[in-house]
Amino acid sequence: MTKGHEYFIGESYVRKLSELSGSRAIVFDAGPLISMTTNNLLSTLERLKETYPGKFILPEAVKHELVDEPLKTKKFMFEALQIQRLISMGILEIMEDSDTKELTLELLHLANNCFAAKGKAIQIVHYGEMAAIAAAKMLEAEALVIDERITRELVEHPKHLAEIMEKRLHTGIFVDNQNVSLLQKYAAKAKVIRSIEILTVAFETGLLDRYIAAGEEKVIPEVRKKLLESVLWGLKMNGCAVSSTEIEQIIASES
Repeated sequence: MTKGHEYFIGESYVRKLSELSGSRAIVFDAGPLISMTTNNLLSTLERLKETYPGKFILPEAVKHELVDEPLKTKKFMFEALQIQRLISMGILEIMEDSDTKELTLELLHLANNCFAAKGKAIQIVHYGEMAAIAAAKMLEAEALVIDERITRELVEHPKHLAEIMEKRLHTGIFVDNQNVSLLQKYAAKAKVIRSIEILTVAFETGLLDRYIAAGEEKVIPEVRKKLLESVLWGLKMNGCAVSSTEIEQIIASES
């Protein structure tokens, strides 16, 4: 699935959600839902839910980050209301924090003690991100949807993450291999995907065609290709960890 630590998507990887194996649940971190909301794509989850025979799970800690706190602000209130609508409709189901708290705290401790610089542990993740991993582990979920690069690298390529931090911090990074191994053991079964994969599936199944008017191809050449390109770049610009090379590959595979 990977090449040079970039995340590439091949024909065998992007599949219909109904073909995933494991328990019928997909767990969402905050980032993908923020990316979809800010790009007017959140309603796509409603349509995907119609064909996916399982649950879309939102850990309570993530819901607090996406809804409870933003509702107290002016800036992000509208985005919070859109996500709350999906919760009220039952599209997103809440997993109580009490069900995952013990494991979440253990994961949080491990993750934030995997790396150290100049003798001091580096805090690299927050509670909500680990709550998502904990929920995926406890449910044995089919997939865990995370857009943020550091968390993905921590789960899938911790040694590469250490290299990234060395370059950013301009100092040597100590890796606690025992903590890394324990963390990976907890997260090993979950298939980590991003909003990019979710929306590519939506494009493949025609769920994004509503953004194209009848006869639009006469006005805008290759309009479906431009639609996919605009969606992928919109997600990238709003926080999804995807390279321009990867976007080009997805567009080429779908053309």
